[in-house]
Amino acid sequence: MPISEKNLLKLANGSDVRGVSIEGVADEPVTLNAEAANRITSGFLDFLAQKTGKRVKDLRVAVGHDSRLSAPMLKEAVLEALTYAGVVTVDCGLASTPSMFMSIVFPETKMDGSIMITASHLPYNRNGLKFFTKDGGVEHEDIIAILEAAARNPEVKGDLSKAQKYNLIDRYCHHLRKKIRAALNMGDTPLKGMHVVVDAGNGAGGFFATQVLGRLGADTSGSVFLEPDGHFPNHIPNPENKQAMAAIRKAVLDSHADLGLIFDTDVDRMSAVLKNGKEISRNALIAMMAAILAPDYPGSTIVTDSVTSDELTEFLQGELGLRHLRFKRGYKNVIDECIRLNKEGTVSPLAIETSGHGALSENYYLDDGAYLAVKLLIAAAKAKAQGRHLADLVKKLGEPVESREYRMKIMGEDDFRSYGENVLKVFEQRAAEAGIRAAKPSYEGVRLVFPDGWALLRMSLHDPQMPLNIESRKKGGVAEIAAKVQEFLQGFTSLDMSVFKD
Repeated sequence: MPISEKNLLKLANGSDVRGVSIEGVADEPVTLNAEAANRITSGFLDFLAQKTGKRVKDLRVAVGHDSRLSAPMLKEAVLEALTYAGVVTVDCGLASTPSMFMSIVFPETKMDGSIMITASHLPYNRNGLKFFTKDGGVEHEDIIAILEAAARNPEVKGDLSKAQKYNLIDRYCHHLRKKIRAALNMGDTPLKGMHVVVDAGNGAGGFFATQVLGRLGADTSGSVFLEPDGHFPNHIPNPENKQAMAAIRKAVLDSHADLGLIFDTDVDRMSAVLKNGKEISRNALIAMMAAILAPDYPGSTIVTDSVTSDELTEFLQGELGLRHLRFKRGYKNVIDECIRLNKEGTVSPLAIETSGHGALSENYYLDDGAYLAVKLLIAAAKAKAQGRHLADLVKKLGEPVESREYRMKIMGEDDFRSYGENVLKVFEQRAAEAGIRAAKPSYEGVRLVFPDGWALLRMSLHDPQMPLNIESRKKGGVAEIAAKVQEFLQGFTSLDMSVFKD
């Protein structure tokens, strides 16, 4: 029996499609199989034809994938749909998410749209589809339209021999090398004398060590987990994961490297480790990128997600003379706000999340981990040539003494979003009655300001959860703030408060 429209729509995940593609995990049945991928691809073609004004058979569409185990099966299903429709179909093989967007930009390829088969850092049994047009990644409402169109399309079988092969990563790496050479103006091997290690987490990012760093003269010995392996046997390919960051830190210190770079599975996120082992992730990564951009964009606005620290705000505004806009969680949210600001005349060169998603206005507003790495490398090489250190850029960045995130589930509520909105309303009212101020404006949830820190309660983007982020400038402060928050949440029996007992 064909997959129902209801089950197809369940695959919507923000601005992506995601589901379970491999059996083997208890209580996780397959939801994104070959039939679903095939029909969703046909839905994307309907959407793309309408957006471009072209006939379906006149479209040009590229397909790539990361190292996930289910990638070959899903790619075949996608290619079947594309070739059946008669579009110019280009199989790019193992690729990164940002490179798939660039297939639309590069003059050699000039795609109308592209599809990346990836589920980022999610477990090995998951996979997904990301869609690009000339305007970048599609929005959530576009995903719904694509899935509704998929429900109207049957599964089809095309001619796979009609799919053209193209080494997109080779072209993409040429693009990155050209950026570095032009910025440093030091010949073909401007990174000679630098030792940079890469942790690709067995995802798709191993190319950065071999085809970018190596070709530019850098020593990449000590790099780890460059081989694609969809089992992800060493650690979760996620720069937010503590084990992953510990792995790249160890690689840097063991090999006495100048810099370490770590990517997620599909290379749209990045974090780094400096020579002394200091991690450049989350707030520090935002600070570093802002410091690199500040001379070229004085007084500009940096758009971040909502959970960044007060210390970051003080650094951006006090040290760099920039404006800090704490917006919403979700990389598409911060990117779209950055685009909006620039369109209205407010210069905003960077939209970046603490997750490591970072998009620059100079790079098509594309969240590209490899491009962030390029900017870091250029800054590192310039600092080295001047006898300075990359760490100098963020030496005045403060850090909270304590920070923690609690994730409270909303249990037994069919309309969990309305329930959560009511929690936020009452939470703010009770805080006000207790004399605790809520920061304004707040683009997401309620942020309470305490004498030694803050607490942000918000709704999860997609799940029946209410995350609570707390930071404090004193030892024991998180527990004090958490206790006060619990007082304001009394009586909400559908909210799982057991997280505070850990």
